[in-house]
Amino acid sequence: MCGIAGLLTTPGLWDRTDLEAIVRAMRDTMVHRGPDAAGVWLDPAGGCALGHRRLSIIDLSDEGRQPMGNADGSVQVTFNGEIYNHESLRADLIAQGHRLHSRTDTEVIPHLLQDFDIEQVDRLDGMFAFGLWHRPSRRLLLARDPFGKKPLYYAQGPGWFAFASELQALTRVPGFDPTIDHEALAYYLLLQYVPAPFSIYRSVRKLPPGSTLVVETADDRLRVGEPHGYFRFEPREPSALAAPSLAERTEALRERVLEAVRKRLMSDVPLGAFLSGGVDSALVAAMVTREIGRPLSTFSIGFAGTSETEHHYAREVADHLGTDHHEEILSPDALQLVHEIADRLDEPNGDSSCLPTYLLSRFTREHVTVALSGDGGDELFGGYGRYRDTLMEQGNWLQRQLRAVRTGRRYTPADAYLSPRWLIFQPEQIGGLTGGLPPAVAASLAHWRAALNDPAQPLLHRMRALDAATYLPGAVLPKVDRMSMQVSLEVRCPLLDRGVAELAHDLPLAACWDPPAETKRILKRLATRYLPAEWMHRRKMGFGLPSNTWSNQRTLQLARELLLSSDGRLRGLLDQQALARLVAQQARPEHFSVYQLWPLLILELWLRRAASRSSAGST
Repeated sequence: MCGIAGLLTTPGLWDRTDLEAIVRAMRDTMVHRGPDAAGVWLDPAGGCALGHRRLSIIDLSDEGRQPMGNADGSVQVTFNGEIYNHESLRADLIAQGHRLHSRTDTEVIPHLLQDFDIEQVDRLDGMFAFGLWHRPSRRLLLARDPFGKKPLYYAQGPGWFAFASELQALTRVPGFDPTIDHEALAYYLLLQYVPAPFSIYRSVRKLPPGSTLVVETADDRLRVGEPHGYFRFEPREPSALAAPSLAERTEALRERVLEAVRKRLMSDVPLGAFLSGGVDSALVAAMVTREIGRPLSTFSIGFAGTSETEHHYAREVADHLGTDHHEEILSPDALQLVHEIADRLDEPNGDSSCLPTYLLSRFTREHVTVALSGDGGDELFGGYGRYRDTLMEQGNWLQRQLRAVRTGRRYTPADAYLSPRWLIFQPEQIGGLTGGLPPAVAASLAHWRAALNDPAQPLLHRMRALDAATYLPGAVLPKVDRMSMQVSLEVRCPLLDRGVAELAHDLPLAACWDPPAETKRILKRLATRYLPAEWMHRRKMGFGLPSNTWSNQRTLQLARELLLSSDGRLRGLLDQQALARLVAQQARPEHFSVYQLWPLLILELWLRRAASRSSAGST
């Protein structure tokens, strides 16, 4: 993994010395993403600079340094991620007459895009974000991997365009506008994260997953195009005619997952795996030990003094598979660490599992530089408890009729899913806090409702598609990326492989859902080849903080101190009376929700830190 940055300007805005200094400053806000090396490249003709921080994973020699170019230097790239099919791409390029000099996967990119054929991006199999400068046409290309594993932000101002792996890097560009986006704030309250293309800053956008963007320089002007999507996960019920059996699909899945894991073992540094005790991470570990026959170090954390911990399950899996297992048992105080987590986020993320993810990453990095994870299995195969609960609720005719009587209208799938199961605050609460629901947020809600209520596809497929487009790239993957990269740990997700996703895309409902309550049916069927069948039915705990790490009274006290104080940042962005009513309501035991208070605490602390850094930068 690495940190990337770049700056494109119109003639005369900054000279070469200034341009290099700005990009160096951007780059060096992200030392944690790449502690091994750093580089800057300047276009000899001026107007473009690329920066890079390197975490060495493949080809540890100096030949792997970035930014990196093609043979004649006419195409330059700054790249973050891994390209798993780089060896086959390399062979194709060499057969076409290209001269490549390193073993690094990065080098194939400037050669592959030497003619600025953007469709070639779809040939890249991996997790990535990159900026590529094409000197002959003086065009910049940004690209992001299909599921959004690697982040990419961009901003523009008078005469300049900038991009970076992290939001904080863009604040180093002179003239950057740090105004908080009112619509993004409402999205955060709704979802606990800000979805692409929005960011917390009005002047910054995220490149959506599976997208490219082109910036052209012509007539001393910068023309920024619209993001162009090249991938989207939209599962569809396949035709029943000559359909494979569940056994045949399971074998096909085994082959896809095995190949995905095999590709992700590519590394010139120590590699291990996260192990939670759940199906997904256990399956990934089993592929390494049982199918590939490679020794594997596994890592888990547990929480002392509570039953809300999976570390004993992880230990059982490790013993069963014979891994070299490492575990750390913690007694974390969430409220002591909330300041540290807020400080480590480049953009607010209100998922409380950021904390255990950070603790696990820190522990794992003591032993290895790369870790495999089971992320993506729930979205691709339908494993979340909210899927099960929604499907069971939709199947209960009497319950739906009673709800219709209470609400006075027909109860729809969207009513079931767009509830506290998925939304942190309901739209009417957000409207009260923000002075009315912003139009963009209202439009998104209407779009999500229409998608969930569309009878053309089974409800489970609709929920999977929605989460793959929103929750996965908005909450899950940023959480893992930001927390792991804080300690310079690369995390790879075999279940989010393109080949695995293509198979999951065409699964029938019966392969994912076995009524009355079994989710992720085909993945569990595959896992039973390596693990005891009874383990497939263990209660899913997720990876949040156990309740004993919280104190309701301390949490409420901190909320009052931070959210309602005269120097509170949210008081200036939200309706003060509505915010005070919310905190007062949380004091009632039946209304207390750490899932609402934690995102607010993170946001308040993040806003304070951002304001202090902005003030320091202006002095």
